[in-house]
Amino acid sequence: MKLWFNLMSRDIDAQCRFYRTVFGLPEAEAARSPIYRALETADFQLGFNDGRAAYGLLGLDGRQAPHTTAPRPTVAYATFMLPTPSAVDEAVQAVRIHGGQVLKAPFATYYGQWQAVLADPEDNVFRIATDSMPEGVSAPQLTT
Repeated sequence: MKLWFNLMSRDIDAQCRFYRTVFGLPEAEAARSPIYRALETADFQLGFNDGRAAYGLLGLDGRQAPHTTAPRPTVAYATFMLPTPSAVDEAVQAVRIHGGQVLKAPFATYYGQWQAVLADPEDNVFRIATDSMPEGVSAPQLTT
């Protein structure tokens, strides 16, 4: 199975460029259309739909369109798993440089990941994480 995940976007070129630059992902040029851009690996495709056009094409006209101002509601988010804690830290810096926001800087999770919570330039929330901790950092205990 291959996951295709799409974001309704105001500026498909800018969104595609942001994620391509932050993660070094190749564009799926064969998928390019006037209302769609995508990045693709062997495991997934991350697509950017022109929200104005896609709502009608997908029969979503009766649903509330995404807010055009921040903060947008967060009903789903992607997590990009990276190979090392330093790769997470580097991606956080790239997000800042390229117009995204750091909502929660890299931190140790109770389930043993080094993770950051971010938002892209259109205020879509996403996480970056790795399954290991930086040297000298351990997972905290879950408190409820």
